[in-house]
Amino acid sequence: MTKPLPPLHLPATAFFCISMNPAIDTRLVLDEFVPGAVNRAREVFRTPGGKAAHVAMALQGLGAVPTWIGFSGGATGNELLAGLRLLEIKTIAAPTVQSSRVNLEIVDVRGGVTEVLEPGATVTSSEWDEFQRVAASAFQREGQKIVALSGSVPPGLPADACATLINSARSANCLAMIDTSGLPLSKALAAGPDLVKINREEAESITQMPIRDPVSAAHAVRKLLKCGARSAAISLGNRGIIGVEGNSQPAVHAWTEPLHPKSTVGCGDAALAGLAFATASGLSFEQRLAMAVACGAANCLATLPGRIKHEDISRVRERVHIERLQEQEPAR
Repeated sequence: MTKPLPPLHLPATAFFCISMNPAIDTRLVLDEFVPGAVNRAREVFRTPGGKAAHVAMALQGLGAVPTWIGFSGGATGNELLAGLRLLEIKTIAAPTVQSSRVNLEIVDVRGGVTEVLEPGATVTSSEWDEFQRVAASAFQREGQKIVALSGSVPPGLPADACATLINSARSANCLAMIDTSGLPLSKALAAGPDLVKINREEAESITQMPIRDPVSAAHAVRKLLKCGARSAAISLGNRGIIGVEGNSQPAVHAWTEPLHPKSTVGCGDAALAGLAFATASGLSFEQRLAMAVACGAANCLATLPGRIKHEDISRVRERVHIERLQEQEPAR
């Protein structure tokens, strides 16, 4: 069903977008991409990247004033910081000796998108210590604070790096939200984040449960809660998002009609930004999921990842459907 949506009233909130593995995103737009052949791009974009940068851009599109905190190294790192500052996003950088990575996105205008992601620079123990120090210092400010930790963990960092930052955030009375994968996600769940938001593939990997439809996604969400998350959501691409706020609450499915995306890169990051923004605005859990769907869909229409527009968000948000799922026990 579709419910009337309340207006947004954003209180003074500090949003911290944490990036342990940032990048410069290079997007090549081709009329046709042919593997194994010489391909000529008709357009090239180099923009600040990594999931946390996309979250920060999406929050800015929503009207928030985010702060990006991340590693930065070499000429690539300088380009990354300059790009964020050009977008008027506040940055707090922890320097690395090795250069920040470059990710490649090949967009075939017929509809296909191919991504090639570098692993990232190896981080030393002293660089990690400095990162923890600058993050903890930023978290100490007064007022409502939300930490959105997203993306992969670069070589050199311990598997519990995300968990360490969640503990740091919560000790400073911040709400902590996370979007990552693999062993770092497993460790982070045990730290009790206020929200985990991941996609279908990441959820299947961490829960070892097949996700075929919204109901099976709801079972996987509940397993994430059993692992320690206080609330959780799994995005299903054009089938929307499934979320549960606490073990005793019903599973909620929010979705809208599929769009014709320019690219789906950054849609999950925009969804996380929508969840953070709606949480700060005091919306119900159902309406937070609706905002996540609207922001993810708006990202499909954006010229670049994270560059969502307020008019697109508002238009899609009015068409989001919300349903409480009737769950059955999964087959054993």
